[in-house]
Amino acid sequence: MSQETSTNSPAERWEKAQSVAAGIRKELGRVIVGQETIQDQLLVSLLCRGHVLLVGVPGLAKTLLISTLAKVLGLKFNRIQFTPDLMPADIVGSEVLQTDAEGSGVRRFEFSGGPIFANLILADEINRTPPKTQAALLEAMQEKQVTVAGVSRSLEEPFLVFATQNPIEHEGTYPLPEAQLDRFFFELKMDYPDIGDEGQIVRQTTGRELPESDTILDAAGVLELQDAAVEVPLPDHLLQEILQLTHRSRPDSPLADDYVKRYVEWGAGPRASQNLARAVRALALLRGQPTASVEELREVAPPILRHRVIPNYQAAGDDIDVEVIVSRLVSGIG
Repeated sequence: MSQETSTNSPAERWEKAQSVAAGIRKELGRVIVGQETIQDQLLVSLLCRGHVLLVGVPGLAKTLLISTLAKVLGLKFNRIQFTPDLMPADIVGSEVLQTDAEGSGVRRFEFSGGPIFANLILADEINRTPPKTQAALLEAMQEKQVTVAGVSRSLEEPFLVFATQNPIEHEGTYPLPEAQLDRFFFELKMDYPDIGDEGQIVRQTTGRELPESDTILDAAGVLELQDAAVEVPLPDHLLQEILQLTHRSRPDSPLADDYVKRYVEWGAGPRASQNLARAVRALALLRGQPTASVEELREVAPPILRHRVIPNYQAAGDDIDVEVIVSRLVSGIG
């Protein structure tokens, strides 16, 4: 069932966004057990037009979660399995020599698009492919277009890349460079389910019939939701909290304390401030709040900062990781 794309008053758009968000959660819950926080964070990134890096051990249903979300939203979905031999052309497509179908013998090159031409891309185990192929995603993620043989081709909106990464295997992997990490809106940590949720997963997935979700939206409806998130007010005091948070993460900033100066090599840049402002609005919309607040900021700050704050050698020597640093920064909010 597709949503109408016509817009009315802001209040009506707000109410409609609330109803649609509740429907998305309900349909996801029919297939995905638990992981409510991860689900909400994926929805926040969706509303903010942001890409996601989802980190978790194998078997946590990362692929199922993302494919189910695409089905519920009515978006074209493609999964790309990243491997050491994957080439850029395997992602964006290439020029293919074709012979005229009418039998004239005339040959010409025609572009054959790769799997990047979809609304929602699952880049599975993105750190298993060399930097040359990882970089093929950069233009698509940032510019929403790909260039092949000197011709740029736009990608259809909405366009989102949800990438997964296995944190426990390092042999044969290629760490993502900071330039590409910064293009991810969130870095999400997906943990094991608790014993109750895992029991429900076992019962739900080992019977004769597997649960299925329904499609309740379409691409136009997703774009309308994204527009609604931008309309959520951002109070001036909250903007100041966002700016102070990012500046406190920078060791050369006057706002940085001795802890940050001791353990941080590089802090979060202006893109972090921009993403924090977008994320608090989107989370407020999902919660039915009339305006964004400090509570939303505390929740969205860790997944926005953890891949943008770079600990130094002193931190490694003292066994201080980025999670500890980010937790300390977040504790200073408000």
